[in-house]
Amino acid sequence: MRQLFDRNTWQEIFQSIRKNKMRTFLTMIGVFVGIYIYIGLSGASKGLDNGFERQFESVAMNSLFAWGQSTSMPYAGFKTGRQIQLKLGDVDVMYNRIPEIENIAPRNVRGIFGSEPGVVIRGTNSGNYAVYGDFPTFTKIATKKIYDGGRFINDEDIDQARKVCVIGERTQKELFDEKEDPIGGYIRIDNIYFQVVGVHKFTPGGGFESDSDIYIPFTTFRKLYNTGDDVSWFTIAAYDDADVVQVEEDVKAVLRSIHKVHPKDERAFGSFNLGEIFNKIMGFSSGMTFLSLIVGIATILAGVIGIGNILLISVKERTKELGVRRALGATPAEVRNQIIIESLVLTLLAGIVGIVIGALTLNIIDSVTQGSDFPYTNPTVPIRFVTGALALMIVLGILIGLIPAQRAVSIRPIDALREE
Repeated sequence: MRQLFDRNTWQEIFQSIRKNKMRTFLTMIGVFVGIYIYIGLSGASKGLDNGFERQFESVAMNSLFAWGQSTSMPYAGFKTGRQIQLKLGDVDVMYNRIPEIENIAPRNVRGIFGSEPGVVIRGTNSGNYAVYGDFPTFTKIATKKIYDGGRFINDEDIDQARKVCVIGERTQKELFDEKEDPIGGYIRIDNIYFQVVGVHKFTPGGGFESDSDIYIPFTTFRKLYNTGDDVSWFTIAAYDDADVVQVEEDVKAVLRSIHKVHPKDERAFGSFNLGEIFNKIMGFSSGMTFLSLIVGIATILAGVIGIGNILLISVKERTKELGVRRALGATPAEVRNQIIIESLVLTLLAGIVGIVIGALTLNIIDSVTQGSDFPYTNPTVPIRFVTGALALMIVLGILIGLIPAQRAVSIRPIDALREE
């Protein structure tokens, strides 16, 4: 331990490095590349993790969508090609039969899937916008960011079929003056006056929404467009510990039972499993992290072996010097420690440079992707990964340094002094 803080020890180490600059540089490249790859891939996988979480931050991870299509098989007296219409009563049946379901939001819409958009007028301004009929439950699955002073649809709106609406930020800009507060104001949707109770900020989340959408109570939508108990589609969220793929199958099975569809008819109901896609993305990211670990360790190991080989050559070149030191009273432990410390210094120096350059590279990539649609955010490497890599380099540096160190100790002073 005293030798580690001995000034002469460090002078000899740096003298050896200066004497063989190119060889030392090439030796350190292996360790540098290994830790650089490790930091780069680990940070990239974390950046993807963060990016996709940002993309889906407004929607439940274990969520899916289900809608009715047309049958492809005859069943129970019904012919092939029957159009399936989802109903509001399907909700209670699914809750009762599928305990893994946490929330179900029945939804109706005008303005997408080929339907006519709602004609919205305010004063001399007008436009065509998608109009959604929703329950408050929807915000438990897909969070809606409402600007200060406003709110989303609530239970009283549903019970009383109130003529209230939540408009999008683009809708506000197109229908209201720049400094005008839209909250409490009125707009006409298909010639019916609605009071604005909130303005939502658009956040992409795997649905069909845009920054101009208008949300009204489901019950009000039913009266406005005479849709009765019809439902366009269900947005469904399972509990976090549920198998979302199995929930999707269970939902379709229950809907087939309700609507008298053949149990093997796969075309009668459509679905989009956002939870399954998210799980695949997270699996890919975990795979990248594991790959970075394997590739990084393998490259670091190769680099450390290269350092050991160079130190063996260095020991051979310094045979006479080591012999003189032994003849002057240097103990085998002092000679061994000298070589091990030199190995450790080269390994750590290359590793630290790799960590710094890797972090700078990740920062540059993060800056380039800021503001873009690419799902990549804050590619940081967990501190435990960095400390683990440094600990690995310390262990490998010491172990690989033992080989040339033992070679140096085995040199007999008398043989070394005869060396020319």
